[in-house]
Amino acid sequence: MANTNQIEMNDLLDLAVSEGASDLHLEVGVPPVLRIHGHMQPLESAPLVPEDTERLMKSITSENHQQRLREGGGSDFGFSFGKKARFRVSVLKAKGHVGMVLRQIPSKLMSLDDIGLPVQVKELLFRPRGLILVTGPTGSGKTTTLACMLNMINEERECHIITVEDPIEYYHEHRKSVVTQREIGVDVPSFEEAIRRGLRQDPDVILVGEMRDLETMSAAITAAETGHLVFATLHTTGAARTVDRIVDAFPTTQQSQVRTQLASGIVAIISQLLLVRTDGPGRVAAFEILITTPAIQALIRESKTYRVTSEIQTGAKYGMITLDAYLMALYQAGKISYEDLITKSQDPESIVVKLEETQRKRR
Repeated sequence: MANTNQIEMNDLLDLAVSEGASDLHLEVGVPPVLRIHGHMQPLESAPLVPEDTERLMKSITSENHQQRLREGGGSDFGFSFGKKARFRVSVLKAKGHVGMVLRQIPSKLMSLDDIGLPVQVKELLFRPRGLILVTGPTGSGKTTTLACMLNMINEERECHIITVEDPIEYYHEHRKSVVTQREIGVDVPSFEEAIRRGLRQDPDVILVGEMRDLETMSAAITAAETGHLVFATLHTTGAARTVDRIVDAFPTTQQSQVRTQLASGIVAIISQLLLVRTDGPGRVAAFEILITTPAIQALIRESKTYRVTSEIQTGAKYGMITLDAYLMALYQAGKISYEDLITKSQDPESIVVKLEETQRKRR
């Protein structure tokens, strides 16, 4: 039986934009749901039926992506809602029915200061070569951080920027730089192919949307070695884990060489999380920032990444900070909850000890 409320996609997208929702969920059996400041908020309307989600999907999905949905059970693409907003869309099959998740991409890019990154990070954007990794779980704001960094390069440096994304999320206009944005499956078949071919296109800066396989990692490391500034993302938390994750992706016989390449190639690792604010609406980012020094390069080369965290702790003058120290500062400033402080920290026991010490000193 068809739903009588005949909800329209344009109305849902308008609502998502006006309410400042990060995501819009369309699933059979529940009303449309908006995620606002991290909280799921269903609309006061009838639950969607299969005909609704099918119709809503078809209203914004090209025949090509509909075919991928039929054949592979899902597809992802970028979608512009007029001049109001841009969305990253994931269409999917669940229990035999069509569902959709639309992530709103902020139209205004923030500055590094707005995001909460130290001034030393800006200096890294003027390096001629090397690898800058932005890591964190899905939905932690990695894409936004990268887009802000590229925007700053675009506004302040004369260079050629190539981005390889799946799908393209932020559109960058040509400013001081020329920006070539390539989408996987539309402009080029794979990340690895895009990087390999990109090296022949006179790039200065290359953004790799995601280092999801061995070939892409290898191509990105090579591009950084051969005189390009390469930005990439990984779904890891913490600097040490990021290095280990890359090395472990390679066969054992190559791992020593990869460690040497990473030691000389990595410029910085920025690990981030997004947390619900307790001092008002919205969310706040927490960061771990590693900026390579000769000491950190030696630890990476010698497979002693377990000691990287203590180097970050002593590297404040370079702009470094551990995730736990950043979380602690946010908690003490009243910006995040105690629960988030404990559950998101990498060493919760140390956090509890530090809090007890602080309380003792106050007495």
